[in-house]
Amino acid sequence: MSKGFFFPLGDAIRTKEFPILTISLIIINVVVFIWSLSNFENTIVNYGFIPIQLSLITIFTSMFLHGGFDHIFGNMWYLWIFGDNVEEKYGKLGFIGLYLLSGIAATFTHLITNIGSNVPAIGASGAISGILGSYLALFPHAGVHVRFGYMLTQMPAFVVIGGWFLMQLIFGAVSLVGGVGSGIAFWAHIGGFVFGYVVTKMMKFNS
Repeated sequence: MSKGFFFPLGDAIRTKEFPILTISLIIINVVVFIWSLSNFENTIVNYGFIPIQLSLITIFTSMFLHGGFDHIFGNMWYLWIFGDNVEEKYGKLGFIGLYLLSGIAATFTHLITNIGSNVPAIGASGAISGILGSYLALFPHAGVHVRFGYMLTQMPAFVVIGGWFLMQLIFGAVSLVGGVGSGIAFWAHIGGFVFGYVVTKMMKFNS
């Protein structure tokens, strides 16, 4: 996940159920990352999503690959903080469905905004963005413990997650005119987030 205005340290909502799927997804991602290090470049080329070489298999495999330790740490940190509450609300089957479908929506958004690219796209960011969108729809006023510079404080989710999403929109817009060369798939984040938010709103959960 790319950084937002605030770095989240945890949220104030405690879950009643053990978040087995959230933890399982973290373990799977870490195991796949360690495995990929044995032949990293070959793994990324073969299993990353390359827009110019559209493959249904890599739509899924790319979700479990990461480009480095910072990449996987950031993604898994966000999943750990926000995934458990969404998992409890959706239930096991619904949560894994939301996660995977958000990842697919993110990949197709990336495809549309990167037609003809031969650069592999990897990472769970799109799927986790869907979880963030869902969390915002479910718990907009939930307290999120954050670090803001050297200050530790608590802010509502709509400020923390909303600030993160605003940055994706800004950098995504700039990337369309070639102004951002960071290698971050901002539009994948946007696509996954919007999918998670809209689907959750349609579900009409009682928060």
